[in-house]
Amino acid sequence: MSNLGRIVGPIAVIAALALAGAAQAQTAPGTQQQLIQQQQQRRVEQPLNNAPVWKEVRSGRPQFTSIPGRETNVLIQSSGQTWRALRDGPITQYGGWLLVIVVLAIAGFYFVRGQIKLHGAPTGRMIERFGGFDRVAHWSTAITFCVMAVTGLIILFGKLVLLPVIGYTLFAWLAALSKNLHNFVGPLFILSLLATIVAFVRDNLPQAADLKWIATAGGMFGGREVPSGRFNAGEKGWFWIGVVILGIAMSVTGLIMLFPNFDQTRATMQLANIVHGIGAALFVALGLGHIYMGTLGVQGAYQAMRTGYVDETWAKEHHQLWHDDIKSGKIQAKTEEGALAQMQRQH
Repeated sequence: MSNLGRIVGPIAVIAALALAGAAQAQTAPGTQQQLIQQQQQRRVEQPLNNAPVWKEVRSGRPQFTSIPGRETNVLIQSSGQTWRALRDGPITQYGGWLLVIVVLAIAGFYFVRGQIKLHGAPTGRMIERFGGFDRVAHWSTAITFCVMAVTGLIILFGKLVLLPVIGYTLFAWLAALSKNLHNFVGPLFILSLLATIVAFVRDNLPQAADLKWIATAGGMFGGREVPSGRFNAGEKGWFWIGVVILGIAMSVTGLIMLFPNFDQTRATMQLANIVHGIGAALFVALGLGHIYMGTLGVQGAYQAMRTGYVDETWAKEHHQLWHDDIKSGKIQAKTEEGALAQMQRQH
C-alpha cells in the first residue's frame, strides 16, 4: 500500500498542475481577445481618440524594455511637467521679486541710514580679528559664491530677462559659459564652504547677549551697537541660516544634479532642482545683505577681512564683549601698531 501511495501521489500533483495550466491557457486567450475586441471597437466608434493609449503611457507604470537601467522602462514621466511649471512659474516669479525687493531695501537703507561709522577716534592700536586660515576660507568661499550666484541667476532668469534684450546668439554663448562655470566651480565652493564652517563655528555659538542684540536690531536704527562677542547675532544668523543650512542644501542638491551617474531617478533630480532654486534665491538674498554690511554698510568691516586687523576703537564699538575678553587676557589675540595702523586709517 505504501508503494502504491508513492506512485499515485506524484501522478496526482502532475495532473493538478496540468489541469491548472490548461485552465489558464483557456482563460488568458479569452481575456486577451476581449481586450483586442475592445480596442478594435474603440477605433471604429472613436477613430481619433488616443487618450487611452496616452493614459497608459503617462501612467508612469513600468513597461517592458530590453535596455538595462533605472526608469528605462518608463517612456514618459508626467511629473516632469509639474517640475517645469514650478520652475518657470512660482520659483522664477517669487524668487525674482524677492531679489528685487532686497536690492531696493538695501539701497533705501543706505541712502537713509548711510554708512555706520565709528563714534570715537582710531587709536592706532590694532587687534587681529581674522587669522590667515580664516581669511583664506572666507575669501575662497566669497569668490566662488559670487561666481555661483551670477551664473545661477543667468541660468534661472536668463531666458526671461536677458534673452529678449541680447538675442539668441549672445544668450546661447552666455548660457553655455554660465553652465560650465557653475558646474566646475561648484565643487570648489563646497570645499571652501566646509573650510569656512570649520574656521568660524566655535565663535558663532549662541550666547545670552544675542537676545538683546536681536531685540534692538543691534542698535542699527539709532544709538550705539549692542555689546556682542566676536560675532553679533546678525552675523551668527547669516552663518547658521546662510552658510550652514542653505550652503549645505545647495551643495547636496547640486551634487545630485551634477552627477546623474549616481543612478538617482528623474523624480529625485527634479526635487533637487526645485529645492536648489528656492534655496538659491534665499541664499543670494541673504548674501546681498552680508556683502553690503561687509563693504559699504560698516566702516572698517572690509579692511578687517582684507588685512585681518581692526582698530581697538572699532573692536570696542562693534564687538565690546570680544574686546573686553582680549583686554582681560581671556582671549589671546595679536596686536600691531605703526605701518599697519597707518594703512588701516588710509582705507
